[in-house]
Amino acid sequence: MSNVSNRPGAEAPQRRTGLIVGIAAAAVVVVAAAIAIPLAIAANNTTTTSTGPGVEAAYTLVTPGTLTVATEGTYKPFSYHDESGELVGYDVEVAQAVAEKLGLQVEFAETEWAAIFAGLEGQRFDVIANQVSINDEREAKYSLSDPYTVSPGALIVRSDNTTITGFDDLEGKKAAQSATSNWHELATSYGAVVEDVEGWNESITLLRDGRIDFTLNDKLTFLDFVATEGADDITIVAETDDPSLSAFALTKQNAKLTDDINAALADLAADGTLAKIGEKYFGEDVSK
Repeated sequence: MSNVSNRPGAEAPQRRTGLIVGIAAAAVVVVAAAIAIPLAIAANNTTTTSTGPGVEAAYTLVTPGTLTVATEGTYKPFSYHDESGELVGYDVEVAQAVAEKLGLQVEFAETEWAAIFAGLEGQRFDVIANQVSINDEREAKYSLSDPYTVSPGALIVRSDNTTITGFDDLEGKKAAQSATSNWHELATSYGAVVEDVEGWNESITLLRDGRIDFTLNDKLTFLDFVATEGADDITIVAETDDPSLSAFALTKQNAKLTDDINAALADLAADGTLAKIGEKYFGEDVSK
């Protein structure tokens, strides 16, 4: 015999109670989901890595387990495509070595220079590796690594020149520099007679032809030219005291990742990796 009464309204109180319990349980599930989903997303985007025994650091990456690196891909010899189409260059290999030290995969995002910092701020990638010069403005806005490229200004003459051995010998001498460059200003400040040219290629042609006495430029530009052209008829006789320093650029929010990159760079300097990469592209270590 059934225990359920057929009297009107006999079961209504039990059904209302069940309904209330069901609604409350559903609400708990919804709230729990609302909390869990953002936490799951955050967890998926956070990579835990190590830079040494017992040293762990967590930071947010665009792709978990991968260091996404912005670079131009058109800036030889730092970031460019070789004859086979592969992305290569000094900055590319340094970034690859750093990622390996951090235990991360590496993916390159080729980006025009004009848009590269906006992409970093928009979290399209984790780091810029494209000869970012260290200056006060960038240090205030971004988290910059220790420098991995050091390049002073170079006083370049023909190898057979015996009259110029330093900057004090430039007064009255002929030079060729880009009109708007800081090298033009520097040459003029030493009393040189400066001819305006379009850029490095024109100035170095005039120098090699013996039509000017010297030219000033970034040392890396000189080293790349010599390595590429095999030129032995020009040489550096003096360097400036204030070299240009280039570093990886990250957002301030990823300062911990910057610290780990610095640790990786220190290791790569100690084990000779940075020197080896520099010698490959410039004929010498350009990291210090």
